[in-house]
Amino acid sequence: MAHYGFYRLHSVFALFLRRDSLFWRCVKAMLLPVTGIVFLSIAWRKNHGRRQDDPDLEGGRPEKDCKAQREEESAEEEEFDSECYRVETTDDFYCDYDSTWETEDNQKDAPDRTRQPAAARHYQFSRFERAAGDMQNYRRDYPVSYVQTYSRIGALHTAIINCDDMPNLNFYLGLKPSAPDGVYIQEFHDWAGDYDALEHVHTYIQWLFPLQEPGMNSEATPLTKEEIKCFLDNSTAKYNLLKSYKLMLDFYGIELCNEKTGEVKRALNWKERFENLNNHTHNNLRITRILKCLGTLGYCHYQAPLVRFFLEETLVNGELPNVKDSVLNYFVFAVLDKGQRRSLVKFAYLNYDQKDEFVWCPKKFQKIWSSHANVKATNGQA
Repeated sequence: MAHYGFYRLHSVFALFLRRDSLFWRCVKAMLLPVTGIVFLSIAWRKNHGRRQDDPDLEGGRPEKDCKAQREEESAEEEEFDSECYRVETTDDFYCDYDSTWETEDNQKDAPDRTRQPAAARHYQFSRFERAAGDMQNYRRDYPVSYVQTYSRIGALHTAIINCDDMPNLNFYLGLKPSAPDGVYIQEFHDWAGDYDALEHVHTYIQWLFPLQEPGMNSEATPLTKEEIKCFLDNSTAKYNLLKSYKLMLDFYGIELCNEKTGEVKRALNWKERFENLNNHTHNNLRITRILKCLGTLGYCHYQAPLVRFFLEETLVNGELPNVKDSVLNYFVFAVLDKGQRRSLVKFAYLNYDQKDEFVWCPKKFQKIWSSHANVKATNGQA
């Protein structure tokens, strides 16, 4: 709680500065880079030393590693790319906004639905359709751009933003504190184990996991394309993002057990943290943001292992009932790799208790998977 108390004191001080005169705001803006140099130096030394000890540790995964993983899943890819897996727009549970099942042929033209499936009146399917539009916009790198509106727009605010056109990158380099809290990235990482602060403070998540879309904190700026490029080229920023990911995993009762593959498992304190996660559903939104950020800033290979973990906990182990809908509507469809996304949907369907209520993929695939499962079961009994 010491860090939480510091956060409250720092918030009061930051509020005073925001309401003070133009002069003091300008002074603050000029001093931030100077005060951040010390933190950047510390972060670089830690980063450099750790990389010498662990040559396998990388902030993002090289393209050749992504290719290797895709080759390992080639059998699954071939199954999904076969002709029998093509989906018609008239199929029950076909979703206009879900590109998971698109082929090269039907991807060129907009879908032409000839009839409205009965599934469109299904409550769960309606919720999925609304979520699918958002997730597909993310997966396609935001062709529908967001316009951020600020509650307070003025010349001073505009001047400060213009002087700092990469606020998220500078925050991750230790050159800029978060707003409105005034906390640097290294200080946030010191919140490890301070679960009260991580639960009840709601302004930090957009700074730790920035996206190309606005959130509830109007003083956190969405990522820009140029900022993303610079972030991906900066090992210090990516290393600090990895630390932020570990921080939040621990908060949720999860441990990153392989930094190269992204494999995760239950942490020792999982029961206590699962209870908190199940009782505070706003964390579902945070996890969706984390998954999106991982895909944007160099950790796309971390997405599928985390989603698979949540599918196993909710559908197989029966934990986290208040997280299950978010896993199926959002988490799965945040995975950028289409092959992995399809595999996760198949895993979800095969482990879903009431299969007649499964709305997260077209009915045609459900029939194919059920048929294959029945054949395997029959052969196993024989």
